[in-house]
Amino acid sequence: MLRAMSDQPTKQKLWGGRFTGKTDPLMHEFNQSLRYDQRMHAADIRGSIAYSKALTISGILSKAEETKIIEGLEAVEKEWANSQFKIQPDDEDIHTANERRLSELIGPLGGKLHTGRSRNDQVATDMRLWLLDEVKDIETGLKGLLNVMVERADKEKDVLLPGYTHLQRGQPIRWSHLLLSHAFSFHSDLQRLKELVPRISILPLGCGALAGNPFNVDREFLRKELGFQLIAENSLWGVGDRDFIAEFLMWSSLAMTHISRMAEDLIVYSTAEFGFITLSDAYSTGSSIMPQKKNPDSLELLRGKSGRIFGNMAGFLMTLKGLPSTYNKDLQEDKEPLFDTVDNISACFRIAEGVVATMEVHAEKMRQALTMDVLATDLADYLVRKGTPFRETHHISGRAVAMAETRGVQLNELTLEDYRGLSDKFGSDVHAVFDFEASVERRNAIGGTSKDMVARQVDVLRKALSS
Repeated sequence: MLRAMSDQPTKQKLWGGRFTGKTDPLMHEFNQSLRYDQRMHAADIRGSIAYSKALTISGILSKAEETKIIEGLEAVEKEWANSQFKIQPDDEDIHTANERRLSELIGPLGGKLHTGRSRNDQVATDMRLWLLDEVKDIETGLKGLLNVMVERADKEKDVLLPGYTHLQRGQPIRWSHLLLSHAFSFHSDLQRLKELVPRISILPLGCGALAGNPFNVDREFLRKELGFQLIAENSLWGVGDRDFIAEFLMWSSLAMTHISRMAEDLIVYSTAEFGFITLSDAYSTGSSIMPQKKNPDSLELLRGKSGRIFGNMAGFLMTLKGLPSTYNKDLQEDKEPLFDTVDNISACFRIAEGVVATMEVHAEKMRQALTMDVLATDLADYLVRKGTPFRETHHISGRAVAMAETRGVQLNELTLEDYRGLSDKFGSDVHAVFDFEASVERRNAIGGTSKDMVARQVDVLRKALSS
């Protein structure tokens, strides 16, 4: 039976035996991390439950003591889950808060839980456990966005528009091809995220403060109990390593760069000057002064969040770069950028999914943006098929463009005589070049924008999402 203890000794910090004076209240506030690391309460208790079992195996705890500690920890977690946990002024972090409350519930036995364990290996374990759970959720969000993009691309393969380089019209492509170009960036992000997991899934618990555990704790048992893939083989590295956080922040920065680039395309295409898409009202806002405005705030925020997340990564790398070995208090600065990044990138994937799922595509407006000059490369390719070297055909096609511009007409309005004046290789079939659908269908090598190749891309991504 668990009970609150009324005859508790005077509260003291875990590290307080060496100190006789009081901590400056400002220093206590400066040092305290519970206000943000309390979100790891479940991971901290999960690690403590596993550690209590390992202490029993080592002979430090009896089975009855282990049972009482586990019941106490489960009661503490229930208080957190029900928002009933009462934080005390001396609770520095989630570890001291949980241990303090455990001792209130089960008495001095609670102090045995810390045998051979340090907050150094405890916090490193908590963060890895917590991040592994969050990565699963982030992967779900990323797959949700990818799935919407792939399914939309499959349904809209008939829509054509200009493909742009330097924001200048280049060649005709399928709208699906453009959408899938962004999807393949996210596909790479998905691969990289999965590749991160083994480097996060390394157990630090049992490393102690820095030199290892003196009670022969079974770390292989702890690894299996907590579901880690590997064990930290070096205790100095185990307590001081935060590369897994830096790498996750790097991954997030690149993934957000991809979100930002897609957002930029959609912002441009939603302007009145393009008019290719219209965002749903659910992902737009109005102007406080201009009644006609429909602002793409969702996309602008997605674009803006990329800078915030990159800043989290850059700031944390500067924290890491000059640290001496093992644990230093600077490492407390790992949590806020990590938590902020996880929260924001999780939200960004879901917002991006909603934007893509609900936006309206204006196929006719896209087709109207196609002008015959985007077929200038097809004109050069026509001559290549007649045996003329491409560098020569490129020059001839350029002269045709200049002639059409001078006359104020489109390329297809030049006569056969005009073309034969540029090259005797032009025949009566030259005007067949000026067909946008035929142009995209000629791009039928793997990676091209023909309908079959777009279908292939859809199939590749569907298979990746199902694996």
